[in-house]
Amino acid sequence: MAVGARMVQRVSSTRMFGRIAPHVIPAMDRAVHRLTRGRVLLSATMLPGVILTATGAKSGQPRRTPLACMPEKGGSWVLIGSNFGRPGHPAWTGNLLRHPDANVNWKGRDIPVRARLLEGAEREAVWKAALKFWPPYASYQARVEREIRLFRLEPRG
Repeated sequence: MAVGARMVQRVSSTRMFGRIAPHVIPAMDRAVHRLTRGRVLLSATMLPGVILTATGAKSGQPRRTPLACMPEKGGSWVLIGSNFGRPGHPAWTGNLLRHPDANVNWKGRDIPVRARLLEGAEREAVWKAALKFWPPYASYQARVEREIRLFRLEPRG
């Protein structure tokens, strides 16, 4: 692993990053994604990313959220509801629980998907893969009492 990537992982594991990043990174991602008409997702320079469009659990309105993702063979994605190690589940996870049919923008393409919360042995296997993929997730989990939600998004139709 490159020295720069290790440094980014160390920084992203800190509590300070967890307090600041949720306010800065998504806003930057949304702006750059909009300006480049879906061709660039700034945070994807370190981790693959999607723009998730899900129906709001309370509002019923479309909610666009830039998220890091773990692409899987066969065209599915895993989303990790780490919330940067903050106490509550991120809002997008509640949206997917209530309305599992959503869309992702992946590399400029809009793809209809269905989300499924991973549980039990399947969740454990994917969690191990996620920790290899991005080790800071272990720091996030250690800081919170809740179990970080993992979702698999599979293309619909």
